[in-house]
Amino acid sequence: MVGNLCKKLFNLLGVVFFSIGSTVAYAEYKFNFPEPATPIARDTLLVHNLFSIICIVIFLVVLAIMIYSLITHRKDKGFKASTATGPSTKVQVFWTLVPFMILLYLDFILIGIPAWHAIAMMEDTKTDAQMVVKVTGSQWKWQYDYPEEGISFVSTLTTPASQIDNSVPKGEHYLLEVDNPLVLPINKKIRMLMTSSDVIHEWWVPAFASKRNAIPGFIREIWVTIEKPGTYRGQCTELCGKGHGYMPVVVEAVTQEQYDEWVASKKPPVPPSVEVSEAGEGLNSQAKVQVAGAMSVAGAN
Repeated sequence: MVGNLCKKLFNLLGVVFFSIGSTVAYAEYKFNFPEPATPIARDTLLVHNLFSIICIVIFLVVLAIMIYSLITHRKDKGFKASTATGPSTKVQVFWTLVPFMILLYLDFILIGIPAWHAIAMMEDTKTDAQMVVKVTGSQWKWQYDYPEEGISFVSTLTTPASQIDNSVPKGEHYLLEVDNPLVLPINKKIRMLMTSSDVIHEWWVPAFASKRNAIPGFIREIWVTIEKPGTYRGQCTELCGKGHGYMPVVVEAVTQEQYDEWVASKKPPVPPSVEVSEAGEGLNSQAKVQVAGAMSVAGAN
């Protein structure tokens, strides 16, 4: 019986490892998160790794105890099934409470404190925010507004239809390329306001580890501080209709100098008539000052 069980378990593990290693089943297989690009992403990765280590240790300890018990407490060794139905001695009560106390420590201290810190940091969108960007989801595109700079534009997918219908080979950034990426400066806390004009969307960049539903009629918030320049890609992660898979997010993180140059290039040029008007106003103001000065001199005489 034990031999049949081991054989079935071995076959099952073989199927699992074959599926994981199959290039047909997985175009890309990774064991970890993307490299974090924000403090929230870094904190999330640390919490994830801590929880994983704790879970693995608990699993191995329990598995070792189970294997030891299965091998040692066998009927052919003369062991009989216990008739105990609950803790009846001080030792049994003690070993019943010990696992309970360990779980309380893991849940409320070892796991609870880092988790609380990560959640509190995610929710603090306003403290020390240096910039605001509004993100509006629409079927199936994103609109970005920079209120302080007076810049607004729409970002849509640019993957050609020939790639989508398999007429030509897929590109490197298949379904993750846009005409107008969101440009953000690095090392600045950016408060991002999320909303939608039609259905629920969700703006998500894996390297930022920040996501929140964009709901029509509501303003919801996240924040990011990108720590190094680069191009970061993501997509809408809330099913929003037939074009849901064609709603990518591309963020260009640049230095402050490059960002200032981009802002200047996006702002419309000043019309010549406005320049002439402003120049005329300057001349009129200068003439008024001269006249006032002359009148004051004449009055004094």
